[in-house]
Formats: sequence, structure tokens, C-alpha cells
Amino acid sequence: MAKIMDRFLLFIYSLSVFALSVAVLSVVGRLVSRRSALNWVGELYGNNTLLQGVVIGAAVVLVLISLRFLYVALRRGNASAPSIDQRTDYGDIRISIETVENLALKAASRQRGVKDLRARIRIAESGIDIVLRAVVDGETSIPDLTEDIQKSVKEHVEEITGIPVSGVSVFVANIIQSQSFKSRVE
Repeated sequence: MAKIMDRFLLFIYSLSVFALSVAVLSVVGRLVSRRSALNWVGELYGNNTLLQGVVIGAAVVLVLISLRFLYVALRRGNASAPSIDQRTDYGDIRISIETVENLALKAASRQRGVKDLRARIRIAESGIDIVLRAVVDGETSIPDLTEDIQKSVKEHVEEITGIPVSGVSVFVANIIQSQSFKSRVE
């Protein structure tokens, strides 16, 4: 929810800075006459409380949004490297998602018939879900190959990390076309 709100605030902030930049460029580039600019500033200093309220309100909102972005930029958090945290008798263990992806890729690539792999890890309450995208050679039975991949990935990741794997999904994206060309003799 915070990310959606930050994106909305960034949109409003960008729109406001854009409008302010266009106004300043219009005045400096003499697209707006000097008299019009001075009249507007005079209205701002005059007794027009509605205009003053709108300008003060907009300035306060921009300052608050600026402070929020400053806080987000300076805050230190776990956002730099998503990880899976475990507690043991001896202390805490943090394993990065990238490490689990690489372990899954390593186990899956050991299977014959697999040519290209990509992995994506999702953290679930029952463990981790591993989604693999594979390109296969097309000479091995796809159901047998994917079952072997699922089994080896699940066992390997659980053995190395100690994290339960709730599921391994394999998406066969394509098969590799063989490079054998028949020569034509005429």
C-alpha cells in the first residue's frame, strides 16, 4: 500500500514541478508579459485571500511530499536485497532470493534436455514457490523431464538452504530446433 501511495505522490509531485517549470520558463522566456506577471504577483500580495490560500496550500503539500521522498531516500531498510530470514538456535540466517534462484537453476540445469532456464521465487506461508521457465531439446519426454526437474530442484534447494519448498512449477516455453540441414544434390 505504501508503494502505491508513494507512486501517487510522485505523480502529483512531478506534475506540480512540471507546471511550475512551465510557468517559470514562460516568464523568463518572455512568453508572458511583464505586466501580467507583475499583476499576478500583485494579486498574491494583495487582499485576494482565495489565491493566497491556494498558493499556500499547494506549497505546503509540495513541502510535505518533498519530506516524504527525502525520508524514503534516506531510510535504511531491507529493500536493498530481498531475502528469506530464518531463526536458528545459534542466531539468524538471511538467504537472498537471488541465491535461491541460482540454486534452483543449478539443479534444473543438471537435467539432460534442458537448454535455457530462468527462475522466479515467490515466498509463501508454506515455504517458497519456485517457477522455472525452460527451453528444452524436444527429444526427451516433456512430462518426464519436467517431473525430474521439479524433484531435483525441490530436493536440492531444501537440502542446501533448509527452507521448505512448497512447489516447483515448470513452464516449457519452447523447444530448440535441431541444426541439422539436409544437403540437396541436383
